[in-house]
Amino acid sequence: MTEASLTAGSPSLWSPLRRRLFRDRLLASVVSNTGSWMQDTAGTWLMTALTISPLLIALMQTAASLPVLLLGLPAGATADILDRRRLLLLWAGWMLVAAVILSVLTLTSWIGAWSLLLLTFLLSLGSAMNGPTWQAIVPEMVPREELPEAIALNSAAFNIARAIGPAAGGLTVAAFASVMLGAGIVFFINAVSFAAVLIVIYRWKRTPLFTSALPAERLLASMRSGLRYARFTPAMRAILVRAFLQTFCVSGMWALLAVVARENLHGGALGYGILTGCIGLGAVTGAILLPWLRQRLSADAIITTAALAFTVTLLVMAWGRQFWPLVLALFLGGMAWTSTTSCLNIAVQLSVPAWVQARSLGIYQMVFQGGMAIGSAVWGVTAEHLGTSFALTAGAAGLIAGLTLARRFPLMSQAGLDLSPGRLAHALSRAAPQVMIEPNPEDGPVLITVTFRIDSARAAEFILAAHELGRVRRRDGALRWSLFRDPFAPARFVESYVVESWLDRQRQIERFTVADHAIRNHVMSFHVDNSPPVVSRLILARPPPSIGGVSNQLKL
Repeated sequence: MTEASLTAGSPSLWSPLRRRLFRDRLLASVVSNTGSWMQDTAGTWLMTALTISPLLIALMQTAASLPVLLLGLPAGATADILDRRRLLLLWAGWMLVAAVILSVLTLTSWIGAWSLLLLTFLLSLGSAMNGPTWQAIVPEMVPREELPEAIALNSAAFNIARAIGPAAGGLTVAAFASVMLGAGIVFFINAVSFAAVLIVIYRWKRTPLFTSALPAERLLASMRSGLRYARFTPAMRAILVRAFLQTFCVSGMWALLAVVARENLHGGALGYGILTGCIGLGAVTGAILLPWLRQRLSADAIITTAALAFTVTLLVMAWGRQFWPLVLALFLGGMAWTSTTSCLNIAVQLSVPAWVQARSLGIYQMVFQGGMAIGSAVWGVTAEHLGTSFALTAGAAGLIAGLTLARRFPLMSQAGLDLSPGRLAHALSRAAPQVMIEPNPEDGPVLITVTFRIDSARAAEFILAAHELGRVRRRDGALRWSLFRDPFAPARFVESYVVESWLDRQRQIERFTVADHAIRNHVMSFHVDNSPPVVSRLILARPPPSIGGVSNQLKL
């Protein structure tokens, strides 16, 4: 199925708003994100009042992005194995408390550059842990066919907050006699905004899309499963590479905008807020136009066009000295920003099954914000030593250079597949003998072999198909996978793979999707015997424990 067919005849942009739960979540998101953007503007401008160092100012962006780099995967893993409603309540409460502490310290003039960075980091930590869960609940609120529109609306709501929040934050700071007092008031408003999220989530009666019949994974095992899925899924690898390339180069737009406003335009907090608001206004416009663009252009074409738009924005920031050209360039950058983030987010959510959705979103956000955090630090150091104009020009050059590499990583290659559970247990057990010894769930490793008889004339075709199935096996839990051919009977092939435990074998079966089932059926179609391929499942035989303190091992 092509991307064009996916978008043809799609629901209208507004159709998810007919669902009250999604609508309430969207309104809560606007309120909370508006407060967060007010805080971002006030915090960054407060830092310019506390220090003249471009590095410390740029590190505000790093403090906002670094927690996602460190915690995106654990956040996604916990969202896949724990109750998402309780997690959202926990982290919204965390951010409320952190914002209150920041407000009190600022209003009492006890805040310093490093304490501002620390509390910004703690707020962002809550946002990092909350983010994958907040996004992963969207498919629980709308049907899959409305998911792209729901994600586009989320992007529009986020960017409405981005358009309103920075200007409101800058205006609030400018309305008071001191930056300290104005920033403290903004921080308090942000704390209150988290109440909207708490109210919506508290009233939510959740019905999960995917409920495993097996015991929940432990955190580290869940994280390994998420990484393994990303490693063996080409569509996810493409999304992650494209996300890092784009955000690393574009991060200078966010990290150095306050420096440009202060040094090039000699503006105050209100001017900086207006410039940031221009990005948000462009982002809202981009979100509104995105459904129209997706019907006419592929995700790859949209993101490539966005990279060219970012290049123009960075060059105008680097060399422009007039207000209006910069306003127009930032508006263009905002349109490119929302087009990029929405396309990448849609690609992730349409390319992964429900069991690994939050983990995939966590990995994506980790890479996305990692690019922002690392890029912000790199461009900040570059600006401090070589100048702001040089840093922004280098970012623009990086975007152009990255376009060539990006061609090797197409997006949406898996979006048309049926990723619903395949329910394959009955198919795998057809040739299995009756279990004589009930395994312990933690017993393992488990060796699974499948013996095929193949027409030798089609051996090369079979090997290619089997290796594709092997990628699926490794993605869903196999530690090792191999395909062997018998030199004494060339028609005989043995597929062999190992999973960590009997429980992991059951999870592997449960994770098989309808699309995976089609891959498996294709492999099975090469088998020429009338009876199905012989499947064996072997558990590692360990030596028995010592009896009476005497070892059972032979001594030399």
